[in-house]
Amino acid sequence: MSLIEKMYTFFILSSVIIGIVIGQVSLIQSNAEFFIVPILVVMLYFTFLQIPLAEIKRAFKNTKFTYTSVIINFVWIPVLAWILASVFLGNTPALYIGFIMLMVTPCTDWYLIFTGLARGNVSLSTAILPLNLILQVLLLPFYLLIFGGMTEFIKLSFLVESILFVLFLPLALAIVTKRVSRLSNIIVSKFSVLPIILLNFAIMAMFASQGHLLISNIDLIWKITIPILLFFVVNFFVGQMAGKLMKFSYPDRTSLSLTTLARNSPVALAIAMTAFPDQPLIALTLVIGPLLELPILAIITQVLLFLNKGRR
Repeated sequence: MSLIEKMYTFFILSSVIIGIVIGQVSLIQSNAEFFIVPILVVMLYFTFLQIPLAEIKRAFKNTKFTYTSVIINFVWIPVLAWILASVFLGNTPALYIGFIMLMVTPCTDWYLIFTGLARGNVSLSTAILPLNLILQVLLLPFYLLIFGGMTEFIKLSFLVESILFVLFLPLALAIVTKRVSRLSNIIVSKFSVLPIILLNFAIMAMFASQGHLLISNIDLIWKITIPILLFFVVNFFVGQMAGKLMKFSYPDRTSLSLTTLARNSPVALAIAMTAFPDQPLIALTLVIGPLLELPILAIITQVLLFLNKGRR
């Protein structure tokens, strides 16, 4: 794990602060938004390039783990996210949509780091990763229409165009690159932290252009904290109970917990910035999410290690 990966939360927070500071310059504030989407498209291209899509068949070899994680991630969690959003954020549509987007997209990167730290089955978690990516890309529009259709923010045509451009374009380019060039292997080995760096530049640009909204709506941090904490607490117990019910070993149960807990804020953020350009509070919600999520995952990792130690 590189230094940048270890200090992920610190760099995100630093990017937020830098963005707000440089956004005080009117020239930067008025032009920063034009850099956001291009940076995110490039970021997702390098992200997809690092994901072993050709190994998606491996996920189906452990059928019990695969269908258990898929049911939790793509059936149970969307319902839980909708319930929490309705109860705590129903009167704030932007936060409601942002919360839904964050919670229905399983993580495809840093959960592997926490799985390794908690002594989980990293190979199993890696095998399920491509399937999680494909399913979230395909299902995100449906979740937004089902759970967000009652708000005035959801416009089907614009949502489809945004997903095609921001998700499918870099995904298609990554697949083509993998098939026609060995350059992808060099990029993966030499520039594995590039997506994290690009994400931080995108966050800087976003806060440079819209940071004043966060300052004027600072209370939204506290408003979204409660449903995020409840999401992780409830889902932790659901993952552990499901693992016990399926009689998974500790490493497999740990992989299940972290696969169904960690969320994929970069993908959700990319969609939010393009599908809802006139609702920056949605994107701000998706930036605040990982600031809370990463410390929570660090704590959960220690809890898992403690539980395993108690069974020895």
